[in-house]
Amino acid sequence: MEELKNVIRDIPDYPKPGIVFKDITTLLKDRSAFKAMGDRFVEEFSSHDIDVVAGIEARGFLFAPLLAYHLNAGVVPLRKPNKLPGETVRVDYELEYGTDSLEVHHDAIERGERVLIIDDLLATGGSANAACQLVEEIGGDIVSLAFLVELSFLDGRSRLEKYDVFSMLQYDGE
Repeated sequence: MEELKNVIRDIPDYPKPGIVFKDITTLLKDRSAFKAMGDRFVEEFSSHDIDVVAGIEARGFLFAPLLAYHLNAGVVPLRKPNKLPGETVRVDYELEYGTDSLEVHHDAIERGERVLIIDDLLATGGSANAACQLVEEIGGDIVSLAFLVELSFLDGRSRLEKYDVFSMLQYDGE
C-alpha cells in the first residue's frame, strides 16, 4: 500500500499556513490506485458481518457505497447540519479551530445493526468520535472504523480507543 502514498498529493499551507494537506483527489482519479484502495478495504472487511456502512461527510461518501456494495450492506450518510430532510439526531464536536456537528436520520440504523464507519482521514479524531456517538445513540453496534489516511502524529486514534480502527496509510510526520 505504500505505493498509494506516492499518488496522494501534498498541498502545503492549506487550509492555513503550516498545514500540509493530503489531497486524495489524485488517488481517486488514478484507476489502478483507486482499484487497489477499494480492493484493500474489501479484503479487510469481507470477513466481518456488516449491516451498514456509515460514511462521514464529505469524502467518506466516496468510499461508503463502494464498500457497502461489496459487503452486501446498506449505506447511511453522516451529514453536516441541515442537510437531511427528516427527523435527525445531532452531535456537536470540537475542532482545533472551532466546533462542528454531524447529523443522521433518527431511524437510519436499526437497534443492533452492525456498523462500519468510514472516512478518508483520521486526524484529531473529532469527527470520527462524533460519528461513533451518533451511531450508538440511534442503536447501532460499531464493528470498526476505517480510514484511507491516518495522520498518526495528531493522535486521533487515542480518542477511539474502545473501537477497532483500520487505517490504510499512516503518516508519522507532517
